[in-house]
This record gives sequence, C-alpha cells and structure tokens, in this order.
Amino acid sequence: MCLFEPETLWAVGLWYDHFEPTSDAEIAKLLAGGAHDPPRPPMSPAKVRIPLEHGGELVGDLALPAAAAALVVFAHGSGSSRHSARNRQVARWLNERRFATLLLDLLTMEEELDRANVFDIGLLAHRLVAATEWKRGQPALAALSTGYFGASTGAGAALCAAADLGDEVGAVVSRGGRPDLAVARLPEVRAPVLLIVGGHDEIVLELNREARSLMRATSELSVVARHPPVRGAGRAGGGVATCERMVRASPRPRARIRWLTRFAPRSVVGRDRFGGPGRCGRFT
Repeated sequence: MCLFEPETLWAVGLWYDHFEPTSDAEIAKLLAGGAHDPPRPPMSPAKVRIPLEHGGELVGDLALPAAAAALVVFAHGSGSSRHSARNRQVARWLNERRFATLLLDLLTMEEELDRANVFDIGLLAHRLVAATEWKRGQPALAALSTGYFGASTGAGAALCAAADLGDEVGAVVSRGGRPDLAVARLPEVRAPVLLIVGGHDEIVLELNREARSLMRATSELSVVARHPPVRGAGRAGGGVATCERMVRASPRPRARIRWLTRFAPRSVVGRDRFGGPGRCGRFT
C-alpha cells in the first residue's frame, strides 16, 4: 500500500540503503531452519449432526483445513466407530495434506443395539449417500469433491454408495475391506478403487481379488507385507503406515500420489438417491 508517491520515485530499489538480491546460500539456510520448526498441533474436529430423512440423526467429526483439496468420508467397519484411534490417525495424516475428513457413525445409537444393522450394507450405503447429500448443502464443503475411505464392512458400503453417486465420488480406498459385500454393484462403480489388504489375510485377499475382477473402473490391489515390519500388517496395516502405502500403491513412475489426488479430480455432479437397503449382494 502506497499512501504517498514522491514525484522523483523512479524505482523502489533506489530508496533502500541495501537492495542486494538474496543469495542461494541464504535461501537454503532459511529453508533448512524451517525443517526444525515444531510440528503443528493436530486439528480439533468439529462435531456435526446430519439429519435423516425419516427422523434421527448421524453424528460425525469434521476436520476442515484451510484451502482443503477435497472431503474424505470415513466408512467404519463392524465393531468400530468414529472414535477409532487408527482411523483418527489416518484422518490427521490426510488433514496435514489439506484434505478435509468426516469421521461418521453410520448408525444411530438405537440402531447400534441391533447387531444385524452392522452388516446391513444397503443401510450403511444409504447413510453414506445421505451424508454426501448433506455435504452439498454446506457452504464450506459444497465445492469439494468427495472420496470414501472404507474399512471392513464399511468398504462394501462405500462401494455401493459410489456406484449410486457416479462421478460425484472421486475415489474409493478400502483398507482391509470386504468389497465382496457389494458384489451386485461393483460393475456400476465409476470411481477408481484402491484395495489395501494384509498379505497374511489370505481369505480377505482372495475375496478382494474376486471383487476386483468384477470392477469396470480403474482399480489396484496393494498387498501390505510384513517387511518392513508394520504392526497389524496381517490386517492391512495400521494408521499412517496404511496411508504411506496408499500413496505408493502404484509402482509406475509419477503415480505415487495418484490415490490422494484422485479424491478430488472431478466437479460435483448430482445423482439419484440410493434406493435403500438390500441392493448389495455377496459372493456365494
């Protein structure tokens, strides 16, 4: 901002006692010093409530970094919740890379009392679609593309929801998931899919291979081995280790961060609502 311009201004540099260019050595020293800065504290997510069409509400934790690239919605597996330490670790890893995250309980407190609801893939997928529709009406989120990160049974629900929403979903990542629970809808999925499976979980690994064979969209299968050692590798690894494998899942050059960028490659396109529970099958 210039409040007063002298008639003899000529050039800004003439008004400095010292106007030498910054040397490369000085720049390198400043950059090296930044590496020792203390880490930023983790974001404090805000609790959100998503009303359901026939009453009740879903509760979630939303973390929204500045200039977020996309929104990643977590679909938790059976026996887990939005309070899962592993999923929160993954969410923080994504937040540090400017991805907004929504950790969501897909069942109401009353529905959780019925254990059968945990395995109702159609119901869980319906709730993911409801959360995505809610996101469209939020000014801070509406412009962001949507990605799903599913674990266990949540991966099946994420694939069903992605099949219904089409191009609105940028990518689906399954960690130790059960895509076979969405077998009837796998050919309809348009979003690229990454399947992460622990190398020692032979049954789930075979189910993922069969499910992938039915997909028409771009897909990759990343098998997490125990070398180098990763705690929980038999169950597709844990926390940040899973994320590191997610961004390195493809051996091809220049593709190592592809699965993160695919969370946000498309503009938002509205689709018809999911038709309700019971539309997802399984292998027999």
